[in-house]
Amino acid sequence: MSALPACSIVIPAHCEAAGLRHAIDTIADILARQGISFELVLIDDGSTDGSWDVIAQACRDHSFIRAARLTRRFGKEAAMLAGLQMSRGRAVIVMDADLQHPPALIPEMLRLWETGGFDVVEGVKQPKTPGILRRLFFTLNSKLTGVDLREASDFKLLDRRVVDAYLALPERNLFFRGMIAWAAYKTATLPFTPDERQHGKTQWSFRRLTKLALTSITSFSSIPLHLITSLGIVFIIAALLLGGQTLYNKLSGNAVDGFTTVILLLLIIGSVIMLALGVIGEYLARIYEEVKRRPLFFVQETLPVSECQESEVRNQVSGIKKMDSP
Repeated sequence: MSALPACSIVIPAHCEAAGLRHAIDTIADILARQGISFELVLIDDGSTDGSWDVIAQACRDHSFIRAARLTRRFGKEAAMLAGLQMSRGRAVIVMDADLQHPPALIPEMLRLWETGGFDVVEGVKQPKTPGILRRLFFTLNSKLTGVDLREASDFKLLDRRVVDAYLALPERNLFFRGMIAWAAYKTATLPFTPDERQHGKTQWSFRRLTKLALTSITSFSSIPLHLITSLGIVFIIAALLLGGQTLYNKLSGNAVDGFTTVILLLLIIGSVIMLALGVIGEYLARIYEEVKRRPLFFVQETLPVSECQESEVRNQVSGIKKMDSP
């Protein structure tokens, strides 16, 4: 086993074959010119476009690359977890494979970590006008959870003790940027403007973004459940008032025949009940996923074999042990 590096760069990748080698060479060149001992930890999250072939070739060409191939696509959060488990550096930087997280900021991140005493150095996206759905998510998430993710990103430097604390979390429903913000370690921010993607296309579909948003809100707040209770109280009061008015009109002989009010009430109450069941279902789904206690990922192959066989076993076992922790 080679000497432990000062810095690990964790890069999860899914179907990034077109630009992956360029990203590897760019990041390695910047770090090498700084004279920093480093390793690149590449995680292939079930790619189907030859990304693993690119990684394997890069691993044969360079000794600073360590890689793992997951058995299928487990998602970016699981891939980042796999990379963090494999990392050995005193500082660990997580970044995307498409170079929208500027590699040129890595030296400044390391400088802030070394000289400023910060445990986390977070890349913060420069303000831009998000879409309506994104604005709605950011607003709801901030109000419900108290964690402002408006300009947050997964582009972060973590001190080793932050990495160890993150890996010790027993949860299955991981939300990397939210959990790091929730942990509230000493943090420095570094603004950046995301570069344009040069190769391929984004892997974040509307369905995946929606799932991530629901995971974020339900993992950090139980307020939606309390809102259902409050809404129920409001409807009870409204029902009592409407019932009193109806009874008064009946006794005074002013009752009016018709079903409009009844139909409207049934539609409103039925919609609220379905919404309430949906919210409860989301929380039940989170509980269901937690109690199954399955490992978050499985490793198909690691490179280089001589150094990573032990890491593969450790990753598999730690994933299982994590599920068994109280």
